[in-house]
Amino acid sequence: MSPATDPASTSTQRAMAADPVPTIRLAVDLMGGDHGPAVTLPACRAFLDSHPEAELVLVGRDDAVAQAAGWPRCTHVAASEVVEMTDSVETALRRKKDSSLRVAVSQVKPHADRPSLAQACVSAGNTGALMAVSRYVLKTVDGIDRPAIATVMPNERDGFTTVLDLGANVDCTAEHLLQFAVMGSALVAAVWGKEEPTVGLLNIGEETIKGSESIKAAGELLRQAASAGFVNFHGNVEATDIFKGTTDIVVCDGFVGNVMLKTAEGLASMLTTFIKQEFRRTPLTRLAALAALPVLNRFKHRVDPRRYNGAALLGLRGLVFKSHGSADAFAFEQALNRAYDAARNGLLDRVQLRIRATLAAMPGAAGHGEATGFGDTTAFGVGSVQSA
Repeated sequence: MSPATDPASTSTQRAMAADPVPTIRLAVDLMGGDHGPAVTLPACRAFLDSHPEAELVLVGRDDAVAQAAGWPRCTHVAASEVVEMTDSVETALRRKKDSSLRVAVSQVKPHADRPSLAQACVSAGNTGALMAVSRYVLKTVDGIDRPAIATVMPNERDGFTTVLDLGANVDCTAEHLLQFAVMGSALVAAVWGKEEPTVGLLNIGEETIKGSESIKAAGELLRQAASAGFVNFHGNVEATDIFKGTTDIVVCDGFVGNVMLKTAEGLASMLTTFIKQEFRRTPLTRLAALAALPVLNRFKHRVDPRRYNGAALLGLRGLVFKSHGSADAFAFEQALNRAYDAARNGLLDRVQLRIRATLAAMPGAAGHGEATGFGDTTAFGVGSVQSA
């Protein structure tokens, strides 16, 4: 993959190579994020222009929805309330039942008498509220205890590393990390077409004796799962391996993942600022900047976080994608692209099938269902392994 290739466009092109192209309908929370309709509406228009087979369900207040009057392939759904970025989860769940966020997520929920009105939902709203509302409205897939947030990060192999969890679950057990590995594998297989992606467990070293008790327990579960053919486990990886592209997927708890993500974003911003400062230091360096401009533009493109916007909330009975709250129109469009790719490639069905097959193959897991998921570690012969 060339450095200039966008992660969303690659899988879109791969998906659209098959005929016929089905209609994919996305529900969009117009009011979410720091900028609301000022960003989401231009992004939606650009997305429609580049995806002539796609449809959108635009959810928001009347004045926002009215701005899209006359747009092709759009359905308008009014919502009287908005979940603010500072609202608590309780407020989003109990007090704002007609919020654009909740109404958008509800479009993905199938009903007894009809299918869902949209195949995926995209919102730039409050992360905690989006996760809580999505889990309440859609419920989790059988066998999954907790949903996880997954996104891609660039690596030096001109590819991308999928990382999860990025903030949905601060405290995770070893069983949760195993579930993340299964869901992440289904994501990469569905969107990127790699059927047996490699999985790394984020740790402070590659050695199996390193890490907390829960990480060591997770490593044991993943090794046993790999032996049984459930995941393609590479072993422990360090944070630098995310950017080296050592594995296709890196699994960690939400606290570590979110800190890592924010650190990477801050580092990329700082390096860009340093480069600008040095090239502006003297008249001679300004001339050098002109000669280096093509290289600098390619570098900026490769590290531009907007290209990787759009994190999947995996483990739900519906596809939900979270855009960064501060996203501009270009970044929000990438989140729409990513949701489209996931729906087009049957991500939801593939996650459910993979989890169902894994549970069915585990001798001690039958009958546990949603309550315990992969919690019965005796299925891997490691019943004494417990997370801290």
